[in-house]
Amino acid sequence: MWQLRWQTLGLTAVSVGLALETLGFLVGWLRQQRRRRHRPPRREVLFFPSQVTCTEALLQAQRQGGPSGAAAGPEVRRSPGAAAGAAGSGAGAASNCLCPLPHGESSLSRLLQYVLSARSSFELCLFAFSNPQLGRAVHLLHQQGVRVRVVTDCDYMALNGSQIGRLRKAGIQVRHDQGAGYMHHKFAIVDKKMLITGSLNWTTQAIQNNRENVLIVEDEEYVRLFLEEFERIWEEFNPVNYTFFPQRK
Repeated sequence: MWQLRWQTLGLTAVSVGLALETLGFLVGWLRQQRRRRHRPPRREVLFFPSQVTCTEALLQAQRQGGPSGAAAGPEVRRSPGAAAGAAGSGAGAASNCLCPLPHGESSLSRLLQYVLSARSSFELCLFAFSNPQLGRAVHLLHQQGVRVRVVTDCDYMALNGSQIGRLRKAGIQVRHDQGAGYMHHKFAIVDKKMLITGSLNWTTQAIQNNRENVLIVEDEEYVRLFLEEFERIWEEFNPVNYTFFPQRK
C-alpha cells in the first residue's frame, strides 16, 4: 500500500514538474510574441558613402550560428559611425578582432544586419553586385537554409569581381535578363515582410565613394508591390524563355 502511494506521489510530482516547465515555456513564448506585436515597424534611411569599419564580427557571428542579434535585425536607429558595441550580436567578437579598421557602426554594417536578419526567404533584385561582405552575407543565408533568389543584369554579372558567379556556384538560384534594356532595379525583400530599396548598387565603389541612399521599411503594401514585381520578373527571366541570339544592348 505504501509503495503504491509513493509511486502515485512520484508520478504526481513528475506531472507537476512537466506542467510547470510547459507553463514557463508558454509564458516565455507569449511574452516574445507580445514584444513582436508591440515593436514599431522598422523604418530607416541609410546614406552612403559609408565609413569604412570592420564587419567581420557580424559575418562570423552569423557563420557560427549566432542569429540572436542579427536575426532580429537592428531594433533602434543609430547614426552610422556611432560607437561600437552597436554592431548587433557581433559586438563581443569585434572587441577580439585585431584588424586596424574602426569597429563602430556604419551604413554598411547596418545594411548587413538587415540582410542577415532573414530567416525564411530573401529576394534580391540588383543591377550590379560585387561587394564581398554583402556577397558573404547572402551566401551565409543560403547555407543556413534561407530560400535565396537573385535577379540581376546579364552584362554586369559577367564583370570581374561580380559576386553572382560565386552565389550560383553555391547553389543559389539566379536569373538574368536578355532584353535590350538593363535590369536596373535595386531592392531586396526580407522574409516577405521588410523592403530594402534605394539608389545603391551593392558594389564597393558605390558603398565607399558614391552619394547613395537605402530605405528600409516594414510596410505590407510596399512589400506586396515589390514582391509582385520580383515574381513577375522572375517568371519573365525563366531560362526556358531564353533565346540563342539575344538582342544587343
